[in-house]
Amino acid sequence: MSQKPVPKPAWMIAHGEPWRSGIERVAFESAWITVVEQTAIAPTGKPAPYGLVRFKNLAVAVLPIDEDGAVTLVGQHRFPMRDYSWELPEGGSPLGEDPLEGAKRELAEETGLAAAEWREVMRAQLSNSVTDEQMIGYLALGLSPAGVTHAADETEAITLVRVPFREALEAAIAGYLPDMLTVAMLLRGYHMAKEGSLPGALARAMLG
Repeated sequence: MSQKPVPKPAWMIAHGEPWRSGIERVAFESAWITVVEQTAIAPTGKPAPYGLVRFKNLAVAVLPIDEDGAVTLVGQHRFPMRDYSWELPEGGSPLGEDPLEGAKRELAEETGLAAAEWREVMRAQLSNSVTDEQMIGYLALGLSPAGVTHAADETEAITLVRVPFREALEAAIAGYLPDMLTVAMLLRGYHMAKEGSLPGALARAMLG
């Protein structure tokens, strides 16, 4: 079932003056990010030195749903928060790459699955006050073992679990799945199921 395009609301217009950028200096660079110090002028006209993190990848997230309404979650230790995180399959797609290809690769690498049907269902900005990172989220249906073997990231020790969609959604709302891409994509899947954007049998299996 196709989803009707939503027109942009009339109230969504920019107000006032935009930020103006000046001289910038690279403070740090890695294979994934560049951190710059930049002089800037705020919309109020006041000088505002800025630290900005620029990402070299587009974040991609995948909501893989089986016919029985179960989703596949990935468990792994995350270094920045020093915790164990259960998440949807996700990762980075290099800028310039078709992000759908990146999403397919991440699904195969992390879960060993491929999907017969892909839908782009979400775009978002992540922490847009200090980074330029953006994400694209995909719904993956018609799951089966991936026919092509992708080499897993050598830093990832991954565990998989299949969970009923409703259980995963409730865990996210309760704060047990704090990864924001996972929270956003599960809520998006719930909205699609409730609004009739998914096949009826699948929606019932997800919401039951």
